[in-house]
Amino acid sequence: MKELITYIAKALVDKPEEVNVTEIEGEQTSVIELKVAKEDLGKVIGKQGRTARAMRTILSAASTKIRKRSVLEIIE
Repeated sequence: MKELITYIAKALVDKPEEVNVTEIEGEQTSVIELKVAKEDLGKVIGKQGRTARAMRTILSAASTKIRKRSVLEIIE
């Protein structure tokens, strides 16, 4: 899941070298934290949060396949 979010985020931003994704594993749930450069934050969130919602939807669909719940947190 970490690789999926990294790939999507690097495709969206202007500074892909500043994309940092960390995954905190739990028994049933994993939390994925996404950090990007301050000027790229708007690109990752999108208008009215549409891009962030789309990333969460893709993550949810992929994590359903492996029978685990994943949550995406975008860190400022």
